[in-house]
Amino acid sequence: MGSPFLEEGLEGLQEKPRSGRPAFLTADQQNQLRQFIKSEATSPTGGRLIASDIHHYIVTHFDKHYHPNSIYYLLEHMGFSWITSRSKHPKQSQKAQDDFKKIPNRNDP
Repeated sequence: MGSPFLEEGLEGLQEKPRSGRPAFLTADQQNQLRQFIKSEATSPTGGRLIASDIHHYIVTHFDKHYHPNSIYYLLEHMGFSWITSRSKHPKQSQKAQDDFKKIPNRNDP
């Protein structure tokens, strides 16, 4: 089989329907879920989203049910990484942290 471009010209470069199961969530639903995840990640109340939180959001807002393992696949497909940092405490103070770093260590010469 040759190159699609050589066989069909510019039309050969267009996206073709693919086989396989279609996505459960529409593009609009994925965008809504993406906004939810981003807003929760930057929320000043702290906390961390886990797969069950995301599954609950999907069921509540879209009435779709994913297998728990599929949540991670969905997130990867949406461009998210499941590597997380520690969340910020709501009362966290950068000034207090900076002041603490200025305290000399008794063991320093």
